[in-house]
Amino acid sequence: MFDLTSIAVTIFLVAYALIISEKVHRTIVGIFGAMLMIMFGVLSQETAIHHIDFNTLGLLMGMMIIVNITAETGLFNFLAIWAAQKVKAQPMKLLLALAALTAVCSAFLDNVTTVLLTVPVTFSITSQLKVDVKPFLMAQILAANIGGTATLVGDPPNIMIGSSVGLSFMDFLMNLTIPVVVIFLVTIFLLEAVYGKHLHTTPELQAQVMKLNAARQITDASLLKRCLFVLALTMTLFVLHGALGLESATAAMFGAGLLLLITFTSNEEKIAKILSKIEWLAIFFFAGLFILVGALVETGVIKMLAAEAMSITQGSVESTSILILWMSAIASAFVDNIPFVATMIPLIKDMGAMGITNLEPLWWSLALGACLGGNGTLIGASANVVVASMAAQHGQKISFIGFMKIAFPCMILSIIISTVYVYLRYLM
Repeated sequence: MFDLTSIAVTIFLVAYALIISEKVHRTIVGIFGAMLMIMFGVLSQETAIHHIDFNTLGLLMGMMIIVNITAETGLFNFLAIWAAQKVKAQPMKLLLALAALTAVCSAFLDNVTTVLLTVPVTFSITSQLKVDVKPFLMAQILAANIGGTATLVGDPPNIMIGSSVGLSFMDFLMNLTIPVVVIFLVTIFLLEAVYGKHLHTTPELQAQVMKLNAARQITDASLLKRCLFVLALTMTLFVLHGALGLESATAAMFGAGLLLLITFTSNEEKIAKILSKIEWLAIFFFAGLFILVGALVETGVIKMLAAEAMSITQGSVESTSILILWMSAIASAFVDNIPFVATMIPLIKDMGAMGITNLEPLWWSLALGACLGGNGTLIGASANVVVASMAAQHGQKISFIGFMKIAFPCMILSIIISTVYVYLRYLM
């Protein structure tokens, strides 16, 4: 007979292999794997529910509702055309402007939502200028993952880390903004070196873009004012939620509820439409994943892995931080960073219980490695896959190797910068 630990490890490894292979959709893997853990008695239903991080799920759902309503105003189309006109529709400057817009939006929205909103406009503008869209898509993928690293709400790994450890929106801003800005500027410099000589258009085509009326993209000014008010209020709550004694999910769901209240009130059809746009596949995947990892916690597997890691680094906070940073980055380049981070969070907590008194460098190393590592390959982060899929629909195939040739060196450089930052700020 197998013991519960062997059953838990077997189910987890098979689930992880299926997620990586993409033979079965990851949401199905998450749900079915979680139920197998309960069916085999690895953990009870009550214990399984206890391991689901509802703060992470609430934060994701709240922000999805706010963004989906805001998207209906045409704001994101307006911003893209406005950015293009500010740089006189010059291709290289336009690439930089769209990358900057993507990075900023990804810091305050999630990066998948950001690319879903900005990439269609990129196709429109580049087609009018008759320039190759692929460099623009490369820049936006890299910018989405870099920008999302800076804040609590920008990338799912950060949401998970912040929720589990109790790190606030301001904690992320104060600790990660500096390296993210430096990494973004270095990445843009590299992209300009690679693509600068190849992006050209004609003055006539530039003039056509300059004639576009950005203001006409705003389809509902009244709704936009309400969305901007709620977004500002929600961001304020994110900044103050620690002082107010609120969880970040409460801030996000309050904003979502308020926006629904002042926009649709009793319009059941529109409410249903907005709620149907929540990425339920992601929500259920997270729920199942939390249970899968919870089973490893309950059976002591995570504690054993933590002890092994401690023996490798001999309990040194410096060695452990750098190991976590690089391991997270390389792993996240080739496998989904969400299950990886879900596994690492309890592991780092157990390291604290075993003698590492200062866990702060470990958490920031995990956040930087997992988020920036997603830039390494085309399957490293959800935003990468989404953009590649949208490009294929437009007849523009982004190859795995072609992407990796540009993106992997950029990712390695970003982790070198992160290593220097973590060492200078936390380990000296």
